[in-house]
Amino acid sequence: MRSRYQYRTAKRLQNKSKRNFIVTIIIIVILLYATVAWILPSIIGGVGFIKNFTNPSHKVVTTSDQTTLAPPVLNIPYEATNTAQIDIAGYASPGAKVELFLDENKKQTVDVGGDGSFKFSDVSLSLGTNNIYGKTLDEKNQESLASKTLIIIFDNQKPVLNIFEPEDNRSINGGEKKVKISGKTDAGVQIFVNGNQVIVDKNGNFTTTQNLNEGDNNFDIKAVDSATNSNEISRKVIFHP
Repeated sequence: MRSRYQYRTAKRLQNKSKRNFIVTIIIIVILLYATVAWILPSIIGGVGFIKNFTNPSHKVVTTSDQTTLAPPVLNIPYEATNTAQIDIAGYASPGAKVELFLDENKKQTVDVGGDGSFKFSDVSLSLGTNNIYGKTLDEKNQESLASKTLIIIFDNQKPVLNIFEPEDNRSINGGEKKVKISGKTDAGVQIFVNGNQVIVDKNGNFTTTQNLNEGDNNFDIKAVDSATNSNEISRKVIFHP
């Protein structure tokens, strides 16, 4: 009788332990699900909030935040000049303004006409290299990107001109009715003899042969640089047949 009672008691304890184990497993599963579904995202969100609060993110500037105003187009039809002051024309958005910069310094601001044209007058240059560019301004004073930079050389010095031959007032008696004219100038300078251009090599040397007439022959040798500075020397050759 006692053995049967002990057996039933042991059986009840075994069933109770099994139920407790199953309940424990269910509770663990529920806790895991709650952790993944609710608690963990809340923790991550809280960490993100604290991070943003202590180190706020900067606004990312996209191209849509930038002005779409087109830069102006400057028109300077030469790369060098011997004039200290020049005019600069160009085109930009009608009704806008254009700022002119020379070597990073703002020089002038002008209004753009209804046809899109504008003009800067009497812009003072520095001797040597001048870097010139412009920016467009709209009605809210928003600036465009800078235009293409134009490089202008201001040079008011005469080019070098040395004549090796002939000497002035040279007299030629008989022989071939020709004379050789040779000399040297600066590299890149053009040479003209009586208005006709002659070849100049990369070092500035030039040589040409000119026909002679009986009596006096006058030769005007002229050097012209890219800034239109000029230097001129004359030679007279007397030919006697």
